[in-house]
Amino acid sequence: MPKKYLHQSISRLSKSVNLGVLLLGAGIVLLPLGVVFLTSFASPGATPGLLPRSSWSLVNYREAWQRGSFLVAFANSTLVALAVTAFQIICSALAGYALARLKFRGRQTLLLIVLATLVIPFQLLVIPIFLVLKWGHLINTYGALILPTAVNGFGIFLLRQYFQTIPMELEEAAALDGANRWQILWRVMLPLSRPALVTLFLFTFIGEWNDLFKPLVFTTRPELRTVQLALAEFQEQFTNNWPLLMAAVAIATVPVLLLFLIGQRQLIQGIATTGIKN
Repeated sequence: MPKKYLHQSISRLSKSVNLGVLLLGAGIVLLPLGVVFLTSFASPGATPGLLPRSSWSLVNYREAWQRGSFLVAFANSTLVALAVTAFQIICSALAGYALARLKFRGRQTLLLIVLATLVIPFQLLVIPIFLVLKWGHLINTYGALILPTAVNGFGIFLLRQYFQTIPMELEEAAALDGANRWQILWRVMLPLSRPALVTLFLFTFIGEWNDLFKPLVFTTRPELRTVQLALAEFQEQFTNNWPLLMAAVAIATVPVLLLFLIGQRQLIQGIATTGIKN
């Protein structure tokens, strides 16, 4: 009996320690976000901090929304993010299924080439991409914001790995019922790959929403301004109105934060079940 109680005590202590470490980590991660939101409600001229404010006001949010023209910026960022995400999901599904299931010469070499693209920074390719866009008369258009990242090696590899976790017997049963490759992909594989698709959707959408580089390099028209470009305009050279800047940051952060909270369960499942499998 004493050994049993000792074991239970050690188990409870271990759980308490793990919980404490997780809470500490969560606090460290959420601390900057807390500073942003608390400062955004402060009076103009205040400095960032977690100390209680003597006055709370939404005036910073109203001014930031009007000054940043966030309605147009939100529309542009949403359009670009959804378009890029749709292209990446379609292309990644097709290429990932081919690399996972089809047998053809050079498949492993092609997979290595796809993986090699993950280590090439986008900034390294900006000059040839700019020249191609200029040749196609796409500079200062939505095409310049969508096409350069319409395909991504990460999405191809992610879906390829997830497709390999699905039993071959399901495809064989569908083939016996008369389904061809296209029908197997769209009616069997993709419905079973929902966690991986949601994971790819979240990664791609959030990445495009937070992207500043493409709009900064490929566009100059105010009507094509995205959320990150609008946010960059609040940073001044010598001084900063911190409450106004933090209100703008909060406005830009809330949509992707809500999107992540909605899809977090599928995201965790997609990452957890996508292993490295040859």
